[in-house]
Amino acid sequence: MDTDEPVIKPPKRRYLISRKVDRVFLNLYDVYTFVLRFFKEVFFPPYEFKEIIKQFYEVGLRSLPLISLTGFIIGIVFTNQSRPSLTEFGATSWLPALISIAIVRALGPLVTAIIAAGRVGSSIGAEIGSMKVTEQIDAMEVSATNPYKFLVVSRVLATTLMIPILMMYTVFVALMGAYVNVHQHEQTSFATFMVDVFDAITFLDIFASVFKSFLFGFTIGMVGCYKGYNSSKGTEGVGKAANSSVVTAMVLIFIEELLTMQIINAIRSM
Repeated sequence: MDTDEPVIKPPKRRYLISRKVDRVFLNLYDVYTFVLRFFKEVFFPPYEFKEIIKQFYEVGLRSLPLISLTGFIIGIVFTNQSRPSLTEFGATSWLPALISIAIVRALGPLVTAIIAAGRVGSSIGAEIGSMKVTEQIDAMEVSATNPYKFLVVSRVLATTLMIPILMMYTVFVALMGAYVNVHQHEQTSFATFMVDVFDAITFLDIFASVFKSFLFGFTIGMVGCYKGYNSSKGTEGVGKAANSSVVTAMVLIFIEELLTMQIINAIRSM
């Protein structure tokens, strides 16, 4: 007598559109809830002041050597590259104005954000990722500590508030590098150089640079925290989180730069 029971096949998993497209929308929803949670947590106590101050130090003070060297070199290199073109038209006196517009409007915020994405973003992704895979975040939840507020809010606040300060420092150092080059070739005094620099820029230029820096800083911190918070697969996942934090942050920074530039140019032309 045949006693074999019929094999019941599990039902096929149905997708709303397709597996890949559904995954994209699920990831976008995860990002949305992660960012929305930040705005819910940041305005309500308790605040982790010690951790916030520590992250200010990590993001700001420890970035100064790299920012200083990069900004100074950018000022010298950009001045050297611009001089031949202006010399052909006998317009080397416009060099300080050209340098100030380029550095304040674009190079200062963009270079600062790229350096921070490489140094700070990868560090945040790797640090939180290692805590995730070693279950330290789960242990914080068990001990009645809010890991999101302790890890994410403190780091995003630090990057959002410190990147604009670093940007202004980068602009200053780059202008000093440009002045050294201009003074060496044209014997321009420091007072004359600074007058030409500030005559060429407007309040809108400064406001736009500061606004972009806030946006870039928020993006760097949020991307690093999100990638680290959602890492898996042990040490391999930590490396992927650090690498993905840098790449994603840089791509978003360039997109934000393009969009804000279009908006600012539209306001400037009004």
